[in-house]
Amino acid sequence: MGLFNDRTQRDGKTGVPVWFMRQAGRYHSHYQGIKKNSDFMSMCKTPDLAIEVTMGPIRDFDFDAAILFSDLLFPLEHLGMGLKYEPGPILDMRIETKDDLNKLKVVAPASEFYDFQQKACIGLRQELPKQKSLLGFVGAPWTLYSYAVEGSHSGNLTSSKLGLHDGRWDGFCNRLLPELLAEMDIQAKGNVDAMCLFDTAAGELDVHDYKQFVLPKLREVTKEFKRIHPNVKVIYYSKFTHLHYLREIQDSNIDVLGVDWRNDITEVLKEFSKDYMIQGNFDPSHLHLPWNILEEKLNHFFERVASSGVDMSRWIMGLGHGVLQHTPEDNVRNTIKLVHDKFLY
Repeated sequence: MGLFNDRTQRDGKTGVPVWFMRQAGRYHSHYQGIKKNSDFMSMCKTPDLAIEVTMGPIRDFDFDAAILFSDLLFPLEHLGMGLKYEPGPILDMRIETKDDLNKLKVVAPASEFYDFQQKACIGLRQELPKQKSLLGFVGAPWTLYSYAVEGSHSGNLTSSKLGLHDGRWDGFCNRLLPELLAEMDIQAKGNVDAMCLFDTAAGELDVHDYKQFVLPKLREVTKEFKRIHPNVKVIYYSKFTHLHYLREIQDSNIDVLGVDWRNDITEVLKEFSKDYMIQGNFDPSHLHLPWNILEEKLNHFFERVASSGVDMSRWIMGLGHGVLQHTPEDNVRNTIKLVHDKFLY
């Protein structure tokens, strides 16, 4: 099945679709086998390798959507900040002062720089079973900005927060947003069904700064993208954000809200499913449990949703964040089978 209008019918019931962030990643032996003869950047930027990495979990686990294997930090490389992995991301510079914005220079036209993403998307659409959804993705503006300032999105992000008031945030977005939209456009032209915007640093802000500074820029991006590609869904995922943050989003150009496991999925569905589809939000750490315990947790998770009276057609089963390294493959395989067999309404 797919994520949106083509859900599987079985014995008079409808199945809940499922996909996981980082479903193609280090936990998967298929990924590790490719990486033995390559490196992360090459795997992202070589279309044939990106296609093969992306398709691995579709073939092995039967997820209902494939998400382009790529990296959310490529816009920073595109803006001349450099990027390498050793093994984590390392930039050649950071936006520590407003003057540092003058060092940002687009290294090539977006159509050339992101050509590898479009080729991978086109190849994936050709190889992916017709009923499966294809997802593109980019980093959301705030998360990309926090990486540009801090070199990561962990810690207290004090410099990033100060930059909301000293001109760095606005100046960075003035340079980023046109190029980010170009990247989204290029992936969309590769025939993706939805575009994901991942905002993993969102919850590091207090809700007032999130509302005042981050959401206006996010709305600029989603509005312009939908103007160009009205039929491509937009999925927005934010981490560490509770209900007060979600209430402030109020973006009619977002189709799906992804939420982390700190939210009660039934509360989110009850309050927001009239405006968005809801994606999430099983705790990825639970996939490390012995199968008998994990199975019990999954069944309980579904029963809570099913018995709450929410509109199940508005839910996409997923994790509250990405699949963690060292997650047992059999647990992923058994989880997807259980969802397909029992998450019916």
